[in-house]
Amino acid sequence: MISEYVISTFVQPNLFAMTLKSKPKVLKLILKKTPSGINGFDEITDGGLPKNRPTIICGNTGSGKTVISMEFLVKGALKYNEPGVFMSFEETREELATNMDSLHFDLDSLIKKRKIYIEYLEIDKSQNIEAGRYDLEGLFVRLQNAITSIGAKRVVLDSLDALFYGLNNNAIRPEIKRLFKWLKEKEVTAIITSESDNGFSTKNGLEQYVADCVIALDNRTVNQTTTRRIKIVKMRGSVHGINEYPFNIDMNGISVLPLISQLANQSLSTVRISSGVKDLDGMLDGKGFFEGSSILVSGSAGTGKTSIAISLINATCIKKIRGLYCAFEESSSQITRNMLSIGLDIEPYIKSGVLKMYSSRPTIQNLELHLIAIQKIIEEFDPKIIVLDPITNLIAEGINTEIRQMLAHFVDFLKSKNITVLFTAAITLETVKSNPSDEGISAMVDTWILVRDIETNSERNRGIYILKSRGMNHSTQVREFVITDNGLSLLPIYISAGGILTGSAKLEHTLQKEEQNKLFKNEIKTRNSEIERKRKMMEENIALLKTNFESEVAILNEIEIEGDLLAESKEKDKLEITELRNKIRSSSEKSKSRNK
Repeated sequence: MISEYVISTFVQPNLFAMTLKSKPKVLKLILKKTPSGINGFDEITDGGLPKNRPTIICGNTGSGKTVISMEFLVKGALKYNEPGVFMSFEETREELATNMDSLHFDLDSLIKKRKIYIEYLEIDKSQNIEAGRYDLEGLFVRLQNAITSIGAKRVVLDSLDALFYGLNNNAIRPEIKRLFKWLKEKEVTAIITSESDNGFSTKNGLEQYVADCVIALDNRTVNQTTTRRIKIVKMRGSVHGINEYPFNIDMNGISVLPLISQLANQSLSTVRISSGVKDLDGMLDGKGFFEGSSILVSGSAGTGKTSIAISLINATCIKKIRGLYCAFEESSSQITRNMLSIGLDIEPYIKSGVLKMYSSRPTIQNLELHLIAIQKIIEEFDPKIIVLDPITNLIAEGINTEIRQMLAHFVDFLKSKNITVLFTAAITLETVKSNPSDEGISAMVDTWILVRDIETNSERNRGIYILKSRGMNHSTQVREFVITDNGLSLLPIYISAGGILTGSAKLEHTLQKEEQNKLFKNEIKTRNSEIERKRKMMEENIALLKTNFESEVAILNEIEIEGDLLAESKEKDKLEITELRNKIRSSSEKSKSRNK
């Protein structure tokens, strides 16, 4: 059925017509998919399993073949209204129903509603003797009846090894081809399970060549921690994820962690969110973190990383923004109690449902399974802020490149949902040099805040600074980080001739400076008083001199006036005497005239 799958190829015209002048034609066909409904599975298969085609799911014991097959039927019936048939050769209907109850799959209800049909075909392996030609015609009849009875669109055969037990490859090969052909003709999407001995190959080594799609499951244990992984070995006519992907089986079924890069789907935000510490916001261009960014707060034990993380959660929960806090060292009750000592009460947010706490020991399961559990909570709870405290313990075991890839894909997943994530880690500049995985974590985040111990004068204090923060003009200063009863605050660090001063040394230095300032102010005050006294004396002397000067000027003016009056009087007297003389002379002359 080549018309069903996607193929883009240039067909040369000279293969079909005797001409070389025509342009090549492009043939584009579409492969239809049947969505599985399994969390994360359809992402790595680019939409689900090939529609109306058989798929081989192989794996070792306990890898989850039966579970993933049954969930494929259950989700198909519940989410897509596609009835399914489960043909079992190993477990009875009652055993399957009982086993699936632990996953909350109510098979009895689905069977009554004719959504699922389960049939058990017992094969007595002790009496299975190969003689003559092996024929599956009886199986086809029973499958046909089952499919017709409920109008099934999905079929599971579990397992192929039990069906062909004891037969050699020469007998198996033609019947496998016939089985797959029959399933395609019935236009059902089928899953056939098979055991595998090593890697991604089935025991017989035949089914994987006949099937259009082969999926391998693996259940491996490393350092006493078990991890299930899934790999799409092949899927004809479709793109798919080519890596191994971790998956988990819990009470809600299977969850696959789709480690697929989503850089192209990321929509970056320019909105800022507060760190919950005013002084730290000031160091971050005065506005805080970018929404949807990844943040690393690192430092040695006891430097206050959790306090910074809770401050961010507290600041967002106040605004009724949902937050998820994942604790891997302390229980949620212990964190709640401890944060009361610094004035942060997160209990009301937990009770109101704004804040969700997830607590788990790192040793219970590995990084992949923790991330799967967190991803499921994200899908259900839809938080906008996530804290992983600390991430260091989760990555203690494993290959550095795998750890970095796992976290990078997880960060991409969060960014695609515009979720802000804050990691805390016991990472310092010294550990980065000795542990490459530490450098990998710091390289993938957008903002890296380092909290460190500053030891001076036999005293331990905290310092904080921002090593990097993409997209903003952040501070490059080192600040003293103080945890008080009323929260967190950042103080400037004093630098003296002897070096950096913090804590009591800074307090002592501050007191000394304050005492010096007081003495200086007193000296200034005394000098100001003396100057004021002298100024007043000077003003008094000036006033006295001015008075004396004005008195002398007045006396001088009087003398000048008296001189002027005296001169005027003399001039007047002179005139009067002259006039008198003239009169006397005139009288004398008249007397002489008469005497003559």
